[in-house]
This record gives sequence, structure tokens and C-alpha cells, in this order.
Amino acid sequence: MRGVAFILLIIFTTMTTVAPSNTSKLKYSGNNSFMIDYENDQFLLDGKPFRYVSGSFHYFRTPRQYWRGIFKKMRAAGLNAISTYIEWSTHEPEPGKWIWNGDADIIEFLKIAEEEDLLVILRPGPYICAERDFGGLPTWLLSKKDIKLRTNDRWYMKNVQKYLETVLKKVKPFLRGNGGPIIMVQVENEYGSFNACDIHYRTKLRDIFAKHIESNAVLFTTDGPQLSMLRCGVIPEVFATVDFGPSSNGTKSFEMMRKFQPRGPLVNSEYYPGWLTHWGESLQKVSSLNVVKTLDEILSIGASVNIYMFFGGTNFGFKSGANTDPEFRPQLTSYDYDAPLTEAGDLTPKYFAMRDVIKSYLPVNDLPIPADNKKKAYGVIILEQVIRLFDPLAQSLLSSIVVQTDRTPTFEELQIQQLQLVLYETYLNLENETLTTLKTLVHDRAYVYINKQLIGILSRMEKKYNLPINTALGNHLSLLVVNEGHVNYGDYLKDYKGLLNVSLGEETSLSWNVTGFTLDNVTSLCEFNSKISVSGCVNKGPIFYRATFFIKEDPVDTYLDTSGWGKGVAYINGYNIGRYWPLNGPQITLYVPGVILKHGSNELIILEYEYASKSLEMKFINTPKFITNKLLENDVNNCNLTDNV
Repeated sequence: MRGVAFILLIIFTTMTTVAPSNTSKLKYSGNNSFMIDYENDQFLLDGKPFRYVSGSFHYFRTPRQYWRGIFKKMRAAGLNAISTYIEWSTHEPEPGKWIWNGDADIIEFLKIAEEEDLLVILRPGPYICAERDFGGLPTWLLSKKDIKLRTNDRWYMKNVQKYLETVLKKVKPFLRGNGGPIIMVQVENEYGSFNACDIHYRTKLRDIFAKHIESNAVLFTTDGPQLSMLRCGVIPEVFATVDFGPSSNGTKSFEMMRKFQPRGPLVNSEYYPGWLTHWGESLQKVSSLNVVKTLDEILSIGASVNIYMFFGGTNFGFKSGANTDPEFRPQLTSYDYDAPLTEAGDLTPKYFAMRDVIKSYLPVNDLPIPADNKKKAYGVIILEQVIRLFDPLAQSLLSSIVVQTDRTPTFEELQIQQLQLVLYETYLNLENETLTTLKTLVHDRAYVYINKQLIGILSRMEKKYNLPINTALGNHLSLLVVNEGHVNYGDYLKDYKGLLNVSLGEETSLSWNVTGFTLDNVTSLCEFNSKISVSGCVNKGPIFYRATFFIKEDPVDTYLDTSGWGKGVAYINGYNIGRYWPLNGPQITLYVPGVILKHGSNELIILEYEYASKSLEMKFINTPKFITNKLLENDVNNCNLTDNV
């Protein structure tokens, strides 16, 4: 009976909740409904007691051709539901410009999930975290400097409402009450971990969701099992859940939630079988023994659970985010997460161990487990220099904006979406001075040049913000700033990129020429070739390199081994497969889905910022490569920055 499917009359105070209406006494038609029986602490699916074991799988982290295969593996593991975020920045990368096709086709994703007998837990945000750039929010929001994110700020809410109403109208036919697979829809995401604690914002979001969801699915929140998080995360009339990993005490975590929601089913909305990894740290691993032990404890008390991540996938392009706690730490391109399915969707021992636990609690059909995608080592390729970024021709082809100004604007102030590089250029007028100090708060990494010759690197990650300048080398100063990913979690989401302030000794008035690059499409460079190819330290500006390689049969998955190179970004057949940084580790290879390769001629283009392999080789191998225990020596520190190369 759809009219009573969403009965969540929860009246929250700081620490207590009034019990909701007794849904178990209501009469149901039993068809196409999902609701909460508070009296018996359980969910009801089509009128019958139900609990879910779900796995997180984000459609935007793998090509759509692989979606069905991942679903089949999840179903064969015993899962009866999947959980996915909807990423605002994927669907509205520019104001009013909507994308719903290709790998962004969320409707096709929902259809395939339903065909594979999986229910869906939908998490539309607007903020999703997910270790994605800016937590999935579109960076164009930051063009309004006084915006107050994740609050009832008028301009923020105007755009949030437009986004949510667009999304919720599209998914409405797929709600359980309308005959579809979506049983639950999340309102915001881990709001209690944010410092705003704005009840007006939370209730406004609730009202937007409720208008479109009505009684056709259950609205819910999820927060960490801490008092402060739940106090600021729960929303009146919205079902509350918690999240915790295998190292937490599940009993105590659920007891904390009961202080805010005394009755209803217990749910862990994010149970962590692995963890994320940042550049420059050891690869994160979580013991399968600990994972299955705590999973068994959760299921033994009748709780529902969502495994985050069951399949992690890849942060293709420039979509990986960063953390500040308090150090700035950008995340890897790989989102393998040490999950039950690898970055490429391959089965792991952890998959089978978790499957065995799930089978002891849920009826599991004896479904065939699909084989892993084939992998192949396509061998060594030699790259040739195409053009330098500082070449006027390259700048004319790749620049998105050029402005002249008396200050250093942030990437976001330039109001060109998804800027990845900004070049700030000025002329020094330091009379009778040859030595001075450049000071700047850089977000995130700046290559500093005098007369287009690299003299040093400033780094937010390494907390290096000062650099001596010898003007005897010249008076043309350039700073090329690299965006390494907007912060995705915590209180510092307003993460502006660029030179946030600049001082040069006594110099106070500088005129700047500012050039911004999005790096969306580098295929226009293919027709150019330099007569020489620089190897070793890249000191006269980043260089584009190119190689072609041939595949004689139907292409399959592979991994691009970037060993011996410095830091950059790689494209195959125009598809941005992500950032690489082997000099810092721990990720050495980039995953290459076979569906972006072609039978016949293929093209690799890279943009290298720091160090080109002396052999100018990269190679395709059939297994991923990570440094698991220690970092590589950073060869770029040994570069003589005044060498004329």
C-alpha cells in the first residue's frame, strides 16, 4: 500500500526520539513497496520481512560496457542490493550543461541492476565525498566566493534544488513503489562530519527529497557512530543509519545510534573491507580475517549492511580528490580500495571469504561467477617528443582562457570549468637587487621558471611555500600551477586552486599574464613532432610525448607501466586514463580498460612535468604494480635545475 510506505514520524531532540507509528499493524497490498516496521525492528519488502546485504559500486568509475559483469559478480557473492552515488559534477560539469549518456547513463545503470536481480540504494548527494574531486560537487559553485557550502545559503540551495529536482525526476520511475529497484534514497552524506550543523539545510533537503520520493522508497541518512556526528547528521522524519569498519566495535556503534533512533532495523551503510590510499604513502591493506569476522558479527544480530567498496574502480581523468587532516594529501588515480573486486573487477580471496559469510545468512542462488576480464602485456613502446607546453603553438591550441591582471586569480575565479593548469607570468623590476625570496601559498604544486628555465618547485603537499630567486638569471618569472584535486572531505571543502597570495621581496605591484588550461582534449597535438626528444630532467617546461602501438587481435585490459617517469597525465586514444606519479608512489601502473583500445593502431599521449625516462620507454603489462612497503627515491631531487635541457 504505497500511501503508507514512508511512515517515518521520528521527532528528534538532542538525544531522544519519539517512537514512530506502528507500521506493522497496517494492511499491505504486498506489491512494490519498501518500508520500515519499527515495532519489529525490520524492513518490509513487498510486505514481507527483509534485510539487505549490499555493495557499493559507482557507475562513474568504470566503463559502462563492464557494468553488467560487475553486477553479476556481486549477485553471485550473495548480495541482494547495490549502492551507488550520483555525482553532480559528472552530470552538470557546467551550469545548465547536463550529461546523461555514455558512462554517465545512470538510467541504464539502474536498468541493468534490476535485470540482474539487484535492488538499489541511491545516494544522490548533493555532496558525496567518495574521494572524488570536491566531493562530487561541481567546481563552478566556487565561482561565487562568499558561497557557504552545505548550508541553507541562498545561492547554494538554488543550485542544489535545481540539481536534485532534475535527478529525482529522472529516477522516479525506478523507485520501488513505482515498480522499480530503488528501495532507499540518501539525503546528503555524512553531514555530521561537517562543521555547519545547519538544521534548516537538512530539513530543506528532506522536503525536496520527500516531494519527489513520496512513499515510494525510504529516505535515510548515514553518519559515523560518534555523538557529535549523529547529533548534526540526523534529520527529523528521516531514517538514520551509521557506518563503521572492521576495527570498530559494532555493538557500541549501534548502541550510539539507538540514542537517536530507539527502534527500527539496524544498518551499517558503509562497512569498509579496505581503505583509500594517497600519493606518497604506503598502499593501504585491510586483513580479510578482520573483515569477515566483523561482517559476521553485523549479520549475526540481524542488521543490514552495505559494503563500501565492493568494487572501487578508477578515478579516470582528473576526478580523484584530496584530504586535509591537516596535511594536504591528494589521492591515487586507482580506487582499488583493497575491495573484494579489484580495480579491474577481478575476483580476490577476500571476495570468496566474504561470500562464504554472506551465504550463511542469506539464501544464495548457485549462480555462476563470471570469469575475470582477460589481461595482456602489449609490450614496450618508445615515446617521442611532440611539443612543449610553453610553445606558443601548444598554448594557442590548449589554452582555455588568457587574461591580464594586477593580481593572481584562482582557478575558480577564472570561471572556466575544470582547469587543471594555470600559468602565471610576470616581469620583475627589482632595481639593484639580484636576490629576493618568492613567497606564495600555492594550491597545489607550482613549477617556478626564470626565462622559461625551471629553478624550483613549490608544493602544498610538501609544505614548501618559499623559494630564493636570483634575478641575474633573467627577469621573466613564470609559475605553472597544477591542480592535484580539490579537497573532498571535512571542513575545508572551499579549496581554491592557484597562487592564493604572492610576495617578492619589496616588490608589491606586479602585472600578471594568466593562461588557463583544461587539458580535456590533447589530440590536436598529434600532427606535431619535435626534432629532438628530451630525456631526464624536464627543466624548460612540461613536454607532451606521443607513441603509437598496434594491437593485432581484439583488445583486452592492460596496465600502463610508468616506471622511470616523473609526474604527469596519460591519454590513450583521447581517453584520459588519469594522473601518474611513480616518483612518489605507491601507484606505478595505470589501469587501461580494453574497451578504450582498438584493433589496429592506438595512440598514447602523455604530458610529463618533471622527469622523462632516460630510455623514453613505457610498457603495457598484464598485472598492476604498486610499491607496497616503501617509496621510490625521488630522482627529480637530483636534477640540476639550471641545466639547459
